[in-house]
Amino acid sequence: MKKSQLPSKICPQCQRPFSWRKKWERDWKQVKYCSKRCAGEARRG
Repeated sequence: MKKSQLPSKICPQCQRPFSWRKKWERDWKQVKYCSKRCAGEARRG
């Protein structure tokens, strides 16, 4: 599958688009943030 055909989402913390990754294959529906940094910043407030 081409990279342009992969599903993508918008990170609610940094407002940047991010694409599906193999490591998120099982829980793509639960993935909200593009990185651990954005997830940590969201928790801090």
